[in-house]
Amino acid sequence: MPQQVRGVIARKKGAPVELTDIVIPDPGPGEVVVDIAACGVCHTDLTYREGGINDEFPFLLGHEAAGIVESVGPGVDSVEVGDFVVLNWRAVCGQCRACKRGRPHLCFSTFNASQKMTLTDGTELSPALGIGAFAEKTLVHAGQCTKVDSTADPAVVGLLGCGVMAGLGAAVNTGNVGRDDTVAVIGCGGVGDAAIMGASLVGARKIIAIDRDDKKLEWAKQLGATHTVNAAQADSVEAVQELTDGFGADVVIDAVGRPETWKQAFYARDLAGTVVLVGVPTPDMKLEMPLLDFFSHGGALKSSWYGDCLPERDFPTLVDLYLQGRLPLEKFVTERITIDDVEKAFDTMHGGNVLRSVVVL
Repeated sequence: MPQQVRGVIARKKGAPVELTDIVIPDPGPGEVVVDIAACGVCHTDLTYREGGINDEFPFLLGHEAAGIVESVGPGVDSVEVGDFVVLNWRAVCGQCRACKRGRPHLCFSTFNASQKMTLTDGTELSPALGIGAFAEKTLVHAGQCTKVDSTADPAVVGLLGCGVMAGLGAAVNTGNVGRDDTVAVIGCGGVGDAAIMGASLVGARKIIAIDRDDKKLEWAKQLGATHTVNAAQADSVEAVQELTDGFGADVVIDAVGRPETWKQAFYARDLAGTVVLVGVPTPDMKLEMPLLDFFSHGGALKSSWYGDCLPERDFPTLVDLYLQGRLPLEKFVTERITIDDVEKAFDTMHGGNVLRSVVVL
């Protein structure tokens, strides 16, 4: 039977979110109902509320989540009732041209649940990134569920569902950072700090954190940065070059996603170095640069989609590293809040006072 649970929705553009009753249908073929244990408050949820993704209101917000599989639909054999899972928003299809070429991390046709969750009056909800996890329960495609070690703290490992994986993967998967590399990261919010943590994990020799906020630079040092640059007080490109014997960094990660920060990333890298764009630009942003500079600098210019991750490969490994004390994911959890406090968490986010607020249910 369909269930009635509480969930946080954005009813119209720019309006405060509200906690209301929603209806979760029984899972159909390939679908799973997950009892949510925790869900991080990501900037993407705020972007949905502000109409920055699309105008398919009302939205059921939340997507960085972990929980327990409550029920499964016909044909589901990848997870079973009682499994502890981290949710992901890129459930690979296995059939598109990217998947068939052995590049499933680029899947062009990812899965979501076919059925819609609704308000009690039958109004269909648009789940954020196909998940909608600011709710006691949610309906997702089975491929969006990755089973991990059940002893892990859901408030911590649920963050792999978006921001932490995006940043860590931008360094390790997209940027291919390796031992003895020099790395610079522009923007030290949750995604940028996850990139710093990833670079540290794989043995980068020098990790330069760049931001305009000293508090964020202090967080970056706690997650592995060896050097910091306050961009409000120094030229970022010159500072990176000075810290890399005048050459520039092997890999520069732009976790902001603005034309000016991308240009800084481009010119702060070594010849034949790599630029990774993981910060998400807005549709109106444009870039103008001399074409000759692209040719003469060589190297690689990459965009990172979800850290080029494969959840079924990456999530269990990263959770194991966390449980072994080798990956300090717990440092991203600044505060634990109730489901009633999502709107307040957005205000806190605006003030730059958290890496992540996490709703615990």
